[in-house]
Amino acid sequence: MALKATVFKAQVQINDMDRHYYESHTLTLARHPSETDERMMVRLLAFCLYADPQLAFTKGLSADDEPELWQRSLSGEIERWIEVGQPDERRLRKASGRAGEVVVITYAGRAAELWWEQNSGGLARLRNLRVVDLQGSEIQALTGLVERSMDLQCTIDGGEIWIGNGRETVALTPRIRKACGD
Repeated sequence: MALKATVFKAQVQINDMDRHYYESHTLTLARHPSETDERMMVRLLAFCLYADPQLAFTKGLSADDEPELWQRSLSGEIERWIEVGQPDERRLRKASGRAGEVVVITYAGRAAELWWEQNSGGLARLRNLRVVDLQGSEIQALTGLVERSMDLQCTIDGGEIWIGNGRETVALTPRIRKACGD
């Protein structure tokens, strides 16, 4: 018998001073049986960082030809393709041809460093690729907020992120490894 995804609900108030985006979102996250809390929370954080009414979670691990999140225009074009972890360079080249912007969010400490060292040369040619790295210790702290039903506040200011649930707040400082156009 196949294991089923675990469903998490999140009410997230996003205050993004960098983009002047202030909205509340009700999100449903399906955590695949092979997915960790860390990865699920990075997906949630990715939503907060790039929040938009058109941004949506996809089938993720259950679909080979879809990212974790994508933002589609009203006419169906993929404006933003967001991957979490350390995707294959071929996958990113293909995504780069399909989307206006491709974002990769890495979070696994030394494994993310090794992935970057091995792939940075090939990825440098992708002009519409952005690679963001999160510190492993920050993501560990973020998993302390995991509950089946979450009520979260996320503030983004000056490239720093604070996400909390009213009892505790986690501060994150993402590092941009590669910006679009680099």
